[in-house]
Amino acid sequence: MPGRFQLRFQYWVLAALFVIILALTAGFLFTVFGRFQSMIEENARERFSLVAEHSIAATTMLIDEAVRIVGSRTGDARSLAPAEMLPELVGSLAVSSDIYGQYFGLPGNGFVQAIAVRGDPRLLAALQAPAATWFALRRIAPGGVQAHWQFLDRNRRLLAERLADNDYRATERPWFTAAMATPESVATAPYRFASTGELGLTLAQALPDGSAVFGLDIKLSRLRDFLAAQPLSENAAILLLDGDRRIIAGSLRGSLYQGGEIAALSRLDQLAEPTLQALAGRGDLSGAKLVELPQAGELRNFVVVGKLTEAFAGARFTVVALAPASDFSAPIERARSDVMAVSLALMVILVPLALLGSRRVVQALAVLARNSERLKRLDFTTEPQRPQSVLYEINALGEAQLVMQQSIRERTEALDLAQQKLRSLVGSGLMMSREKDRNALLRHILNSAQEISHCAAATLFLKTEHDTLRFALRTASDDLQDFEVPLHDPVSGAPMSGYVSSYVALNNTTVIIDDVYRETRFDLSGTMRFSEQTGLRTVSMLTIPLSPRTGEVIGVLQLMNALDPRSGEIVPFAPEIVSFVEALAAQSAVTLENVNLLEAQKELMDSLIRLIAGAIDAKSAYTGGHCERVPQLAMMLAEAACAVDSGPLADFRFASEEEWREFRIGAWLHDCGKVTTPEYVVDKATKLETIYNRIHEVRTRFEVLLRDAEIERLQAIHERGVAPAEADAALAARRAQLLDDFAFVAEANIGGEFMAPEKIERIRRIAGETWWRNFDDRLGLSQDEQRRRSGEAENPLPVRENLLADKSWHVVPREADNPALQHGWSMTVPENLYNFGEVYNLGIGRGTLTEEERFKINEHIIQTILMLEQLPLPKSLRRVPEYAGTHHETMTGSGYPRRLSAEQLSIPSRIMAVADIFEALTASDRPYKPMKTLSESIRILSFFKKDRHIDPVIFDLFLSSGVYRAYAERFLKPEQIDEVDIAAYLG
Repeated sequence: MPGRFQLRFQYWVLAALFVIILALTAGFLFTVFGRFQSMIEENARERFSLVAEHSIAATTMLIDEAVRIVGSRTGDARSLAPAEMLPELVGSLAVSSDIYGQYFGLPGNGFVQAIAVRGDPRLLAALQAPAATWFALRRIAPGGVQAHWQFLDRNRRLLAERLADNDYRATERPWFTAAMATPESVATAPYRFASTGELGLTLAQALPDGSAVFGLDIKLSRLRDFLAAQPLSENAAILLLDGDRRIIAGSLRGSLYQGGEIAALSRLDQLAEPTLQALAGRGDLSGAKLVELPQAGELRNFVVVGKLTEAFAGARFTVVALAPASDFSAPIERARSDVMAVSLALMVILVPLALLGSRRVVQALAVLARNSERLKRLDFTTEPQRPQSVLYEINALGEAQLVMQQSIRERTEALDLAQQKLRSLVGSGLMMSREKDRNALLRHILNSAQEISHCAAATLFLKTEHDTLRFALRTASDDLQDFEVPLHDPVSGAPMSGYVSSYVALNNTTVIIDDVYRETRFDLSGTMRFSEQTGLRTVSMLTIPLSPRTGEVIGVLQLMNALDPRSGEIVPFAPEIVSFVEALAAQSAVTLENVNLLEAQKELMDSLIRLIAGAIDAKSAYTGGHCERVPQLAMMLAEAACAVDSGPLADFRFASEEEWREFRIGAWLHDCGKVTTPEYVVDKATKLETIYNRIHEVRTRFEVLLRDAEIERLQAIHERGVAPAEADAALAARRAQLLDDFAFVAEANIGGEFMAPEKIERIRRIAGETWWRNFDDRLGLSQDEQRRRSGEAENPLPVRENLLADKSWHVVPREADNPALQHGWSMTVPENLYNFGEVYNLGIGRGTLTEEERFKINEHIIQTILMLEQLPLPKSLRRVPEYAGTHHETMTGSGYPRRLSAEQLSIPSRIMAVADIFEALTASDRPYKPMKTLSESIRILSFFKKDRHIDPVIFDLFLSSGVYRAYAERFLKPEQIDEVDIAAYLG
């Protein structure tokens, strides 16, 4: 209660203000006197330490980048052929202005070098290079007496080249001998480059096999500019020293130092400047310290900071920064004097007035101030104090504070709770919109509902296809009950609303139960029985439907035992909480439905893709099972590639399930273009085969000729009086000739590895035989055949025709440009679509396919690319055409249809090429070839590697990872699997 005697606050305001000023002034003066000197020294040390650390970091970064390049070059297998590395060395020079040159030193004084000229007049003069020279290349063959120089412009185009006498001996250079003596990187001491006079150093390292040494010259001029740009005090100096305390770079500020600029590579103890010379005798310069150094004939305090770094053995550098202590103390000392003067004046004026104040008023104001501070921070952890004062205003203000704090606390708690729920709701919505995994989504829905409602447990039911609610997930860690709640009576079809979960699902409405044990609307015996079994006694319950946009309930969310945030006791679910949970349930229902639709869409798409692949496999026995096995092998090889953590494949990963699916779909559809390839072309087993084997037609002609010979015999005997013996001999000779010629034609029809020119000539000779056709060969033709023969003259019957013929209507012209030409792909397209000429087909040199038919088969990959590129693929599947359409490309750029180079082929594309070839080699269900053993297939595949038709890295991984063996055990017949010595093929 306030005192009986009260005064107005305005009488005491001035006195209270003076007391506060007095306290602040005294505290500030105490701090100033006690801390100024340490502040001066600490400020100087911290400032110079930071500058030294930045300088060391710049030096280390320059050396580390060079070391990284040296390590990369010596670890690169391509460095075994240094001359082929010149383009890459030039590329490295183009992006780093600190590198002067890169080179390989070879035994026998061989030398390969790339120099960054960058238009430097000094280098242009030294190298006798054209004015526009940006890069210079030098090659010296081992034992060579001449150096071959090439000069390139900024765009790496050749400007000029020349030969010059060679007096350079790489093996006698210090960097070469030092590098050959150790497997580690070595560095020379800093020196001036002979061609430019710039300061630099050389890093070198021998290749692992000792066949060469890679060297790199880096310029140190950037360090000089870096030191000059550092923010130092007005009389400061900063130096970069090497391991012999020679000055690599430096910067002097102000006029204290005698001698001006410092010559590079000068030793500290050889300098004429006394302050810097004195540092040479200081021993260890590392750390931050305050030392006395000579300056203008007297000793003065200097702040000296040194930082040491050793990038690697032999490359030690020290940064030393120093400045007079007066650079830092003078401004602070002036400020200290001013503050002391002002403080003393205030004390003289205010102390007498402050003494007039009252201690009780000060205490009351302090109470009000503390209450106000807690109120400002919305800190309601303690009850506010009631001020005791003789001042009316203070007491009235204290009473108002109590009322206001209570009101603000209640409203703040309600607002915090609502904001917390809203944040949780928004966060859940964002998370659910990003979540693609169904199980993770269900878990998040359940946990978010439990968090928002602040309840003890939660259960999620999902509606099944057979009209029940199934336990899907709950917050408890024990196993889910295998129990489903029916929604309709299986006999009568009547709604079963006796359970609270089924009632909510059937009526799409929320149900709140304050006390399960007093509830009479629903059958909660199962809930109470579950409570007894688990020890979780369910009292309050909130059940909400999950209903997406369509209004159909897809699940039910059931929350149990709302908890009081303060006491933790079980309470009924508050009405204001229900709206938040219902909002969460609505979000969850929409998200869950979207996930269901996406999963169904993906499953449908994957099924259609497998259906297409299966149809292609079923279309021809010659490719049976290929479209199914290639994806299996490709996935196995991709998994092995993703597991590699070193070498060229170290950075290859499929980062997400979407990327895996994209690759899997590309593998399944890699031959989808075969739906456009005619079966009679794919299955062509003999040269004369189209829809049928035309050898039967040819045989019929031979039969006609034989009949003609027999008729000729009879006519000779009975009409011309030839002796029967003579006629029989002629018939026998003719029969023998026809049988032999047909046997030869039939054998040629089979096809083989090679058909000799003399055999082709015999085919032409046999084709010269003639026979009489007595029937019109234009009858019964299709419209296409009639169109092809429209320009042909009609001869009167009977007509003498060749036994074998290439007729004009045998040629099917190509009526439109091939898509490969329309897209600018590098494929040789035959002039005609087909050529069914009999002599033309029997004269096929290798196999059974004509040039036109072979192109038609190869054309399937063109159709694959065109078909897939026309699909409106989502972003996650944009690379499907690439994965499906590049398995016939090679590392040499000789593949089809695009003739892509190795740089244009991604790792998945290279994997597809290996999978496609190996499956074809090992397939045992091809009627046109005998099955091969595992070792035979690996041996043939190694030839593809040797010829760089496939990626050697992928081939080696295929063997070393054991994928070839795992695939064989799954898909090859037992008699195909034999031992393979993979060591003979690796490397």
